[in-house]
Amino acid sequence: MIKIKKSKNADTRTCDWSKVTEEDLRLNSLIHKDDVFNGMQFLSELIYQAGKKHDHTKISHIKEFHDDFKNGFKEGHTSWWEMHQKEERHHLKNEQYIQEDINLIDILEQITDGVMAGLARSGTYRQEPISKELLEKAYNNTIQLLLKNVEVEE
Repeated sequence: MIKIKKSKNADTRTCDWSKVTEEDLRLNSLIHKDDVFNGMQFLSELIYQAGKKHDHTKISHIKEFHDDFKNGFKEGHTSWWEMHQKEERHHLKNEQYIQEDINLIDILEQITDGVMAGLARSGTYRQEPISKELLEKAYNNTIQLLLKNVEVEE
């Protein structure tokens, strides 16, 4: 849980700005800076965990991965590939496997996966299009993720 402190005196929309001293403004601005740092640190940890866990099903199910791989992922030989897309949140090409709670961390992992795989395998990045609707959903879900993990202290 991210614990943040009230800092009403750092915004003209939440205080009587004519009565806020320079010191109050400085202190409330420092509190806000720390709160944003803590929120960003929370998101950074989620990004770190996503990177660490990336493509875990390639290792945990290596036999099935290899079976599908050596058949070129052709129809009838895709049990691993379907499971992989379902369990790995960063696969956004097939709508049926996109997580309901998709967030910007999933988007960042997908971008990073594409750049790293493209450059390492073929020397070029092949961009996969993403809809504005999916980006907006990920944006809103990321907001909800933060809201669920913030506790305001008095």
